[in-house]
Amino acid sequence: MKAVQYRTVGAAPEVVEIPEPEPGPGQILLKVSAAGVCHSDIAVMSWPAEGFPYELPLTLGHEGVGTVAALGDGAQGFSVGDSVAVYGPWGCGTCVNCAQGRENYCLRAAELGINPPGLGNPGAMAEYMIVDDARHLTPIGDLDPVKTVSLTDAGLTPYHAIKRSLPKLVPGATAVVIGAGGLGHVGIQLLRALTAVRVIALDVSEEKLALARSVGAHETVISDENAAARVRELTGGVGAEVVLDFVGAPPTVKTAGESASIDSDVTIVGIGGGTLPVGFGVLPFSTTVSAPYWGTRRELAEVIELAHAGAVDVHVETYSINEAPLAYERLHAGRIKGRAVILPNG
Repeated sequence: MKAVQYRTVGAAPEVVEIPEPEPGPGQILLKVSAAGVCHSDIAVMSWPAEGFPYELPLTLGHEGVGTVAALGDGAQGFSVGDSVAVYGPWGCGTCVNCAQGRENYCLRAAELGINPPGLGNPGAMAEYMIVDDARHLTPIGDLDPVKTVSLTDAGLTPYHAIKRSLPKLVPGATAVVIGAGGLGHVGIQLLRALTAVRVIALDVSEEKLALARSVGAHETVISDENAAARVRELTGGVGAEVVLDFVGAPPTVKTAGESASIDSDVTIVGIGGGTLPVGFGVLPFSTTVSAPYWGTRRELAEVIELAHAGAVDVHVETYSINEAPLAYERLHAGRIKGRAVILPNG
């Protein structure tokens, strides 16, 4: 079967032929309908050889949707032909966090060498993939796989971040979304679906800001050295109760801190390497800064329900599996509008 693999540190991903996998006990084989392309993959492929954490070659793709093709011995809960989404942050399944479905915060994953598909384990960017356990699958029913696949990360991650701040996302409050790309444009829709807050979107591209307005942002601001001042102007000098930074680069993290109000939440979702100093007098009083990771199993089911209700619509560009390296090139160059999706089986 064809697969997209990262094979050599520092090299571009390649489309290769590898053997079709067979499910072992408790495992499920999926015929992959769609696989998402993510900035996290680019981050992984930019890491140096020294201390690189994964074995190569690595089949990419931590966002996956497919149909059940075969069940390993003892696997239960699904039937051949079921359409499912893959929950990515696999955990041990037995620690106190996993027992609550919070496998994104598994206490033993690092100790046991458990990695997500596409980020250590073979991922979804192949004609077929193995899912280790039925609990890591969520039914999607009649949802379009192409529109749904990005919800497993680009939907789940902002949903998890927003839910943590719901007590502050009250009517009359303001939420700032920094980065209106793959995650940010979904985050804007989730804020509009879950709350009655005013949404201010920041991005460096007018094209991305146009996308932000089209999915529900009330105000848009060019993300530059004057962005925080503009946010304060739009909020009467108060700042935003919740700031969600989907970029996480040093300049955007700085803007996030400068845009925050007293008793606010600043949530750094992006993995751009930025850090925000915390201390008395450094940020407005009682500002909480957090860097959450992905989302829970229950939250993925909730995001899928929002999709069934028509509350989220991911803007996607589709590519064949042979075009996957091109999709990564376009993503790295900032030329993807919304999310890029690979169709491994056509």
